[in-house]
Amino acid sequence: MDKAPGFPTLRVVTHPLVQHKVTVLRDRRTPTKQFKELVDEIAMLMAYEATADLSLEPIGVETPLEATQGLQVSGKKLTLVPILRAGLGMVEGIARLVPSARVGHIGLYRDHSTLEPVDYYFKVPSDAAERDFFVLDPMLATGGSAAAAVTSLKRAGATRIRFLCLVAAPEGVRRLAEAHPDVLVYCAALDRELNEHGYILPGLGDAGDRLFGTR
Repeated sequence: MDKAPGFPTLRVVTHPLVQHKVTVLRDRRTPTKQFKELVDEIAMLMAYEATADLSLEPIGVETPLEATQGLQVSGKKLTLVPILRAGLGMVEGIARLVPSARVGHIGLYRDHSTLEPVDYYFKVPSDAAERDFFVLDPMLATGGSAAAAVTSLKRAGATRIRFLCLVAAPEGVRRLAEAHPDVLVYCAALDRELNEHGYILPGLGDAGDRLFGTR
C-alpha cells in the first residue's frame, strides 16, 4: 500500500492481485456477472489493508491441549456503510473477511445538472460513537457524495471513519480531504481527472449500471 504524493489522506492499495483485477474491471467487455465478482473480490482485498491497524485486546482461549492467550479486535463491531446503490457491491466481500460487521446504509444520488449530492436515506447503529465505520462506494468522483455521507455519519456521532473506493479522481480526493481531513481514503487506483460530466477518466464507466445491468 502506497501513499500518493500530494494527497496526504490517500492510501493506494498496490497489491498485484488488486491491480490485475482493476484492469479487468475497467474493460468495457467485462460482463455484469464478472464485474460483480471483481468488485466483491477487490473490496475484500482492500479491506484486508484498511483493517491493518484496528486495535486489539487480549482474550483467554482454550485450545484442545491447554489454556492460552490470544487477541481479538477490541471495541464495538466494525460497521460497513455502503452509499446506495453502487456501494452495495462492496459489502459482501468485506463481510466475508469480517463476518461480525454490522451494515448501515446511506442513500445519496447526484443531481446531474448541479453534480451535488441529494440524500434520501440514512440508517446506522445508534451507538455510532463507539464504532469504526467504513464508507463504501466504488467511485470517488467529485467527492460531493462522499463528503455528504461522512458529514451525516459525524452528525450521528461517528468519529472513526474511513472511505473505501475502487477508483478515485484527484478532484474527489481533494474535496473529501478539505471537508474531512481526518478521514483516510483507500483506493485501488488514483485516476487522471474528471470529464465535463463528472465521470472519472480513464475510470470504469458507471459502476452502479455495470453492477446491476442497467447500462
